[in-house]
Amino acid sequence: MSALPKVFNKRAGRRWSRRWALWTLLVALLAGLLSTLVWLAGRYEASQVQSRLEQDAAQMATDIRAELTRNVQSLQALQSKSRSTQAWRAPATELLHENREIMRLEWRDLALGPLSYVETPYRTPVFERLGRDGTQTDVGFACAAARRFGGPAYSISYFLPQADGLGLEVLDMCVPVLAAGRLDGYLVATYSLPDILSEMVGRQVGRGQGLAFTEADGTRLAMYGNPTRGNQAYVAQQLLDLPGNTLVLRLESRRGTPALFPNLLTALVTAMSVALVAVLALLGRDMRRRLRVEHDLADALAFRKAMEDSLVTGMRARDLQGRVTYVNPAFCQMVGLEAGELLNRDLPPPYWPPEQVEEYGQRQASRLAIGAHLPREGFESVFMRRDGSRFPVLIIEAPLINAVGKQTGWMSAILDVSEQRRIEELSRASQDRLQATARLATVGEMASLLSHELNQPLAAISSYATGSLNLLQSAAADAQQPSSSEDLQLAMRRIAEQAERAGKVIKSVHDFVRRREQVREPIAPRVLLDAVMPLVSLQARKLGVRVLIQVDASCGPVLCDRTMVEQVLLNLARNGMQAMQGLDKNRRAEKVLTLRVRPAASNAWSRWVEFAVIDHGEGISEKVAQQLFTPFFTTKAEGMGLGLSLCRTVIEQHGGFLGFEAVSPQGTIFTFTLPVAVSVGASPETAALPASVS
Repeated sequence: MSALPKVFNKRAGRRWSRRWALWTLLVALLAGLLSTLVWLAGRYEASQVQSRLEQDAAQMATDIRAELTRNVQSLQALQSKSRSTQAWRAPATELLHENREIMRLEWRDLALGPLSYVETPYRTPVFERLGRDGTQTDVGFACAAARRFGGPAYSISYFLPQADGLGLEVLDMCVPVLAAGRLDGYLVATYSLPDILSEMVGRQVGRGQGLAFTEADGTRLAMYGNPTRGNQAYVAQQLLDLPGNTLVLRLESRRGTPALFPNLLTALVTAMSVALVAVLALLGRDMRRRLRVEHDLADALAFRKAMEDSLVTGMRARDLQGRVTYVNPAFCQMVGLEAGELLNRDLPPPYWPPEQVEEYGQRQASRLAIGAHLPREGFESVFMRRDGSRFPVLIIEAPLINAVGKQTGWMSAILDVSEQRRIEELSRASQDRLQATARLATVGEMASLLSHELNQPLAAISSYATGSLNLLQSAAADAQQPSSSEDLQLAMRRIAEQAERAGKVIKSVHDFVRRREQVREPIAPRVLLDAVMPLVSLQARKLGVRVLIQVDASCGPVLCDRTMVEQVLLNLARNGMQAMQGLDKNRRAEKVLTLRVRPAASNAWSRWVEFAVIDHGEGISEKVAQQLFTPFFTTKAEGMGLGLSLCRTVIEQHGGFLGFEAVSPQGTIFTFTLPVAVSVGASPETAALPASVS
């Protein structure tokens, strides 16, 4: 039982603490309210003072404009009455007596030359010290503006030092003079800015106020009156917009803040205090409900944030103008940019490649124009990372619809498909390798058959030719005189060489198909061309084709299987000469076959030499070009379709590339590349030969 009072005391203490805290809060709120009301009363009175000051400034600006307009009318009337300089001076002097703000009146001709002038009687001549020439530019601008406006125009104000050590700010007004509807000259009136303030609106300036002309940046030009000191300053500004110039009319006043507030505020304080207590009770109940709702909302937002952060799919939201309004971490990681660099930016976004900005902009505009009816279908695109690298993406986009059924933007799911494309490329490369393997297998079968069937007869030809050559040489030695069969010896020697060459070709093809280690050696490009020229020249004479050889002297020896590369050159040369057989007799001069060798593009590891075979035949059609290197495809009645396929395989095994393109106006150029030998021996056969044309 003894524990109960302690429990009650604790509860009572907690209740008292809560009540004390609430009363303290209420008193603080009431004190703040009273302070606020006093401040508002002071602000109200200050606003009234400011309003009256602005009305006075506006009225003064209006009065100055009216006085200036009246002066213009007086000048125009003065000029209409006086047509000579002598007759003009008297009324002009009288006008200066009536208008103390005008320092000088001038009558100028069309070239702005002075015809006559009068000075104000109330002051020493303002231009006596520095003369009038220094302000000629300002007068010229004002008169040019007056001629353009067809009425009065004012110059920019400028400072004139005076003999008393002081000075004053003046401006010029130019009025065009018309005679019989034509421009006959100008009247120039020089105004004193301090006198404009004192003479035109000085009587309206109250005690404790100051009136001044200032520039747009606040620089004070002229002032009238002296504002008294006070703890609060009031300033009103009005633009005095004159033709050709704009001045700021500034009215200042300093007054003390109000010491008392109106009695009406007492009733207002009481009513607001009662309302405040009621509002506090309502706010307490509403606060508890709001805290529960905010707690539930925070849980929902945390769950959604965790779910979005765990996605590997990029999420992007855009508004109706196409600006990005939301991205998840997966999208930021995908493009290598922070969320702050992507949100609420104008188009184009930083992840669009610069070369495709126009295309993407048109595509986005067309998709945004579709609106809520945009189909939810994926489309592929290319994005750019921060480092400039490009990667393919798949975008699935859907409209964002709010709770009232109105579209507010678009939501996109973005997938990085670069890995998928890499796998597809690997699969495509594997298919190409399988096709190449199948092609080589087919070529291998035929090469094996050729090597088996042709090796024996070629060996017999070689043996017979060698024996015949030996017999002829022994017969010539017995006769002790030059043999008349030298031509026969040469022919038999050629038979032996070509038979040996045919054997090398078959052996190289056989080794190539069986993928044996091939012997590669450094060979000068000209040596390769000279080796095939006897056979190329023989066929060229039969077909009426002229052969040109162009070898760049800077080309070094190439590292290659000599026999196989010679066969590639021979095959391409024969195809080129046969391609020109369709030309008619009138175009026989175009039957030229060019064999060209020059340096090719290099990389960081090796240099290359480009071989080209150029003909001027009918060219290759698009349909034929698609299957040109396919095994057993041929356009010749007697062909087998293996030549170009075997040539490409040989060049690719050397690490080079074999391709073709059209020649303008007609013809075809086949090119292939071979690597330059890194280190070359000094044998004559591998030495680089100069270029020649035959």
